[in-house]
Amino acid sequence: MAVVLRSSPLLWARVAAMVFACVAFSVALYGANLTHGTGDWCIFCWSFSFVGTLLIVLVEMFGLQTRAPVSWKNFPITFACYASLLCLSASIIFPLYFLKGYAGRSEMINCRIVSTVFSCLATIAYLSEVSLSKARPGEVSGYMATAPGLLKVCETFVACIIFVFISEPVSYDQNGATKWCLAVYCICFILSAAIIVMCVGECTGFLPFSFARFLSSYALLAVGLYLSATIIWPIYKFDEKHGGRSHRPNSCGSSIGLCPWDKVLAISVLSAVNFILYLADLIYSARLVFVAV
Repeated sequence: MAVVLRSSPLLWARVAAMVFACVAFSVALYGANLTHGTGDWCIFCWSFSFVGTLLIVLVEMFGLQTRAPVSWKNFPITFACYASLLCLSASIIFPLYFLKGYAGRSEMINCRIVSTVFSCLATIAYLSEVSLSKARPGEVSGYMATAPGLLKVCETFVACIIFVFISEPVSYDQNGATKWCLAVYCICFILSAAIIVMCVGECTGFLPFSFARFLSSYALLAVGLYLSATIIWPIYKFDEKHGGRSHRPNSCGSSIGLCPWDKVLAISVLSAVNFILYLADLIYSARLVFVAV
């Protein structure tokens, strides 16, 4: 089996991302003294990104793309986009939980600083890979390499963060309105994830209807659903007339990480972010002409 290793900016971006992610989780495991589940999440982000990128490099090195059970026009860029978002989340969460409130320059603090820096570098490297891999105007490529495909990745990732915040502590069972918001997040996440799986698994051709028309119709539906959630959630969570709390509790200032009120606020912001993403998705999907693979 011939080994093919062609030097290119894309290859070097992947190698850099692997090295930075590897350093981040190695240093964190060595001396960062991670004490709760948030640290485990950051380790997962870095190690998952490293292993996945290593697998992609090895597949391309040995020329096994045609034997892979996924669409190679869609899988690498999809993974790179998820990896960039994972490393970005770790770059924000890790210092928030493990550097905030700590003083001095002990070995433990130094290790945490190094992990944070290399996590940021890994994020930049993965974003560079996405930029190098995305479809150019007039270029024949997979759906996931286009703007709507990349937006689908961002939409599902933002939804996952919402699920984390909305479930710990549970903040959606206040009344029917907040339960409706949860339903919106779930419906849109499931459909967006299904579209990604179909594209990566090359299953779009088996649909009994036009995939392009389905994408435009779904984007329109998602915009309407997220618009309702973006309006309803802050009304019932911050308006005291509806049982909400408009002011941040004093106890939040002394808590590590995000307090329950902060998480409710984050859900409001992320709902608005996903609404904007779905709106951009709708605009792109209405104009996009692509080749299904």
